[in-house]
Amino acid sequence: MFSTSVSGYEIPNKFTFPFYYQAHPLAQLAAKEVQQYLATQSDFQHQFGLNEDEKDPIGKMFGVLVVKNEKDELGFLAAFSGKLANSNEHAYFVPPVFDLLAENSFFKAEEVELNNINAEIEKLQLQPEYLELKKEKKALQLEAEQDIAQQKIRIQLEKQKRDQVRAEQKKHKTEAELEELNFRLSEDSKKESILLKKMKKFWKYTLQEKEEKLQQFEQLIQELKQSRKLKSAALQQKIFRQYAFLNAAKQEKSLGAIFQDNPPAGAGECAAPKLLQYAYLQNLQPICMGEFWWGTSLQSQIRKHANFYPACRSKCEPILGHMLEGLQVDENPLLTNPAEGKELSIIYEDTFYAAISKPAEFLSVPGKTLEDSVLTRAKKLFPDASGPLLVHRLDMSTSGILLIAKTEKAHKKLQALFIQRKVKKRYVALLEGIVKEESGSINLPLRVDLDNRPHQLVCYEYGKPAETHWKRIEIKNAQTRVHFFPISGRTHQLRVHAAHQLGLNTPIVGDDLYGKRAERLYLHAEEIQFTHPFTKETITIYSPSEF
Repeated sequence: MFSTSVSGYEIPNKFTFPFYYQAHPLAQLAAKEVQQYLATQSDFQHQFGLNEDEKDPIGKMFGVLVVKNEKDELGFLAAFSGKLANSNEHAYFVPPVFDLLAENSFFKAEEVELNNINAEIEKLQLQPEYLELKKEKKALQLEAEQDIAQQKIRIQLEKQKRDQVRAEQKKHKTEAELEELNFRLSEDSKKESILLKKMKKFWKYTLQEKEEKLQQFEQLIQELKQSRKLKSAALQQKIFRQYAFLNAAKQEKSLGAIFQDNPPAGAGECAAPKLLQYAYLQNLQPICMGEFWWGTSLQSQIRKHANFYPACRSKCEPILGHMLEGLQVDENPLLTNPAEGKELSIIYEDTFYAAISKPAEFLSVPGKTLEDSVLTRAKKLFPDASGPLLVHRLDMSTSGILLIAKTEKAHKKLQALFIQRKVKKRYVALLEGIVKEESGSINLPLRVDLDNRPHQLVCYEYGKPAETHWKRIEIKNAQTRVHFFPISGRTHQLRVHAAHQLGLNTPIVGDDLYGKRAERLYLHAEEIQFTHPFTKETITIYSPSEF
């Protein structure tokens, strides 16, 4: 139950759409109570990174689910994703859907069997006789290769000598003598070839003896490995069946069925499935939910302490797709057209190019479910234009200047300037915090988060280089206005470089992916400058921001 009265709170008509939401006041209140517990509890020890002296800190995603019982009383449930302090169960939080680590779990017994097989395999692989046989076989193989190689070299050298003898004797010998010489030399050649065959046969036989002795060990090892493989696969399928998720109609569906027996690692261990499963089992009606991050962010991701975040796509979307059946859920806002009622304005135009000022929440190109975009409207604005039209793109949430090429040739020439980084771009942004430095550069390589598209990750192994220069303009009302000068043009580059702890560590106001939602994303492409590919004039296009 809530520790304070919730009588004045309005109950939502529909349940939270978990993949894009503004946390309901009731979910916010529940989250504050959980956060108060986390800040003061002594039930477990986990280094969240909130104290400077903590080593190897890592934050954790928590979730709250506001529920109503059969008496129409409101309360909330809390959960954590994965394990917490090396345990799946803690008294304050709902239990996992299936606890692999429980004392009476079949998993522990079968894990012992697998560990015993591993021990047998390791014992065989470390037996002195086995190791000695492997060593002897390797030495014999090397000796055989060297012996055969030397004989091949000898054959080549002897052939050269015979050729030389033939050439020298040809001048001095009669035809009969030469015939006899060639016969003798040919016989010598045959003897060398026969010797090579005998050597190969000898070494094959010698190695075969060692191989047969080794095979006795290898066969036992392979049989054990195959047994381990079969037991492991059977255990995995058994686990998939045990992870059975309910929906509001109390219909059950296993993890294996949801993912066609190929779920990603950790599926079902996130906070949202745990919360809904427990609510259904206890006959509690889900009202609204929210998930928040507590502690230090991972180096690759952007997670701000105490901020709310949507459920992950790769693991949770298929599971929640089943679990939310039977509930009245908020409409997916990503299916509505955010550009409806908004107009494009042409702020520059000549024979070859045009520049459009794109409003915020307006697609640059058609999406999977939405056709309306700058590109589709540009085709109507410039019906006689040919080629791809758009030379570059802006994120849907970003407002500002987009360049249009009216011909394919014009498109190629201007796109070449972008590729050569000869187009200067300036963005203005409002950050939700104070940046102390006056200017700087950020170099953080980026790649897409495959488990949670369209989020981007900082990744030094697989990420593409991304560089941003920035300059502070002013600080006002605990917010910082900056200019961004992107050198590269990666997806979400400015948003990630602003929010990441190795960047400015200060998200852009209204960033619903890397910060907190607001009425809009306060990021605007306000100026572009380039040398006109045809007239050679310096073109500067400016579009003032609305903030």
